[in-house]
Amino acid sequence: MGKKGKREKKGKGAEKTAAKMEKKVSRRAKKEEEDLEALIAEFQSLDAKKTQVIESSCPPPSPRLNGSLSAHPEKDELILFGGEYFNGQKTYLYNELYVYNIRKNSWSKVEIPNPPPRRCAHQAAVVPTAGGQLWVFGGEFASPNGEQFYHYKDLWVLHLATKTWEQIKASGGPSGRSGHRMVACKRQLIIFGGFHESARDYIYYNDVYAFNLDSFTWSKLAPSGIGPAPRSGCQMAATPEGSIIIYGGYSKQRIKKDVDKGTLHTDMFLLKTEGAGKEEDKWAWSRLNPSGVKPTPRSGFSVAIGPNNRSLLFGGVHDEEEEESIEGDFFNDIYFYDFGKNRWFPGQLKGPKSEKRKRRRGRQAEAEGAGDEEMEKQPPQGPVEIVKEVVAEDGTVMTIKQVISGPAEEKERSESEEEEEDGALGQQVEPCPRSNAMLAVKHGVLYVYGGMFEVGDRQFTLSDLYSIDLHKMEEWKVLVEMDPKAQEWLEESESDEEDDDTEGAEGGEEEEESSEEESEDEGGEEQHPSVQPDEKHADYLSRTEQYWIKLARSNMGPDAKEKKVVKVAHAMAKTFYEDSV
Repeated sequence: MGKKGKREKKGKGAEKTAAKMEKKVSRRAKKEEEDLEALIAEFQSLDAKKTQVIESSCPPPSPRLNGSLSAHPEKDELILFGGEYFNGQKTYLYNELYVYNIRKNSWSKVEIPNPPPRRCAHQAAVVPTAGGQLWVFGGEFASPNGEQFYHYKDLWVLHLATKTWEQIKASGGPSGRSGHRMVACKRQLIIFGGFHESARDYIYYNDVYAFNLDSFTWSKLAPSGIGPAPRSGCQMAATPEGSIIIYGGYSKQRIKKDVDKGTLHTDMFLLKTEGAGKEEDKWAWSRLNPSGVKPTPRSGFSVAIGPNNRSLLFGGVHDEEEEESIEGDFFNDIYFYDFGKNRWFPGQLKGPKSEKRKRRRGRQAEAEGAGDEEMEKQPPQGPVEIVKEVVAEDGTVMTIKQVISGPAEEKERSESEEEEEDGALGQQVEPCPRSNAMLAVKHGVLYVYGGMFEVGDRQFTLSDLYSIDLHKMEEWKVLVEMDPKAQEWLEESESDEEDDDTEGAEGGEEEEESSEEESEDEGGEEQHPSVQPDEKHADYLSRTEQYWIKLARSNMGPDAKEKKVVKVAHAMAKTFYEDSV
């Protein structure tokens, strides 16, 4: 009894602390949100001028992250709503609605009167009622400078058959938040977690709410047992039996003034109703200890429900946080969780042997960056210089050069052409590592759209679209391509490492040119150490490591960390070696 009493008191104390923190955050956020409400109202007045539904074919949507991608319950379509884009100086929020036709591989934009305000980091869930409904809850709006936030607590439904938006006004729902998770479970929408942030404070949630799709009423659940700690960005999935799975997520706490410490959660919980046949309002938390190979710790991953009683997780980032900076390793792998077996396992591609030989999985895929390994086809007359960009494991972009003679060029070109015929460009058939992408599954096929990755202080936002058949797991297909370097990036101030960044800030192409010019100035005439006949990669690296480290250091500057320099050096050496053999 004594121990139980202490636990209960401790739990009540934590609840009081959380309640105080929420009041403190809400007071400070109120002023900010009042400022932003005027901006939101201005955007809504523009939307109010739309009086009819206009559907028009269009190019693929612009780059974005933290939107929602949902499979239409009756048609072979995917529905994209909302999201955000940051160009280095300004944050853009969207409330556009796009529809992707799977059979035609085409996009259309659907303008519907009175849509929800612009937002990102919301949640969307589809139910098959009345020709299909898309439910949207919460999310956030940010000021253009990205320093003030407005967190929504509104609930909307898009009636897919009639193409009409409707705001559902029901009391007793969750407080304003973003980064929460929402799933449709039987005839309810279940919402868990998320966070609320102002310029100075933040709070993370672990509360659970249910919205009844028949009575249109909210209820706050009070599950028994010990549940997950407060978090955002977790995996939430509904099992066929009507239980809820929670895995992972992210939270942070203040350890001293202006210094926060982030936590990557890797625990797993089950939320289920107690008793068969009873009223489904009594829920219980229990801890899950799954078998198999769990995902490596990460945040910003994306989730979906796959076939065969499995949920899946894609991508994400593992940040190495220090007091003054954050450096991240981005992922492009898939992990499956089997509900019935309570088991994790990594998704393995089973492609043709010719592709397996060239495909680089996991972190090695990051050496391919955003697929920018293109060689310019020049006539093989005299010495030819091939310029190649390499992205190291931590995302740092480096440029290396290979100077080869004419005959060698012809040999390299013919081998390359054989590989293209043989393996259909195996090196380019995986999405580049990313976080905050948008996922949807239709007919057992996974679709991955957009997201972002970072290189140094620069953020690359994506608008590409990939698919993979989850039944076969043979190969990725590229449905929409993009070159991340072509997008605009505006520097706020001059970088400590490269002063030339601001000169090429008007667009990605200029920046790319300036980085190549730098490389030419620093080592244009210098040939890299050649690979000796029959020399293995390990031997080549051992023999030439110091050269590559010196080259990487000269490009990255004296302030770069030694560990980072070595990673880049090894990536450069590997790429040069593979091009030479």
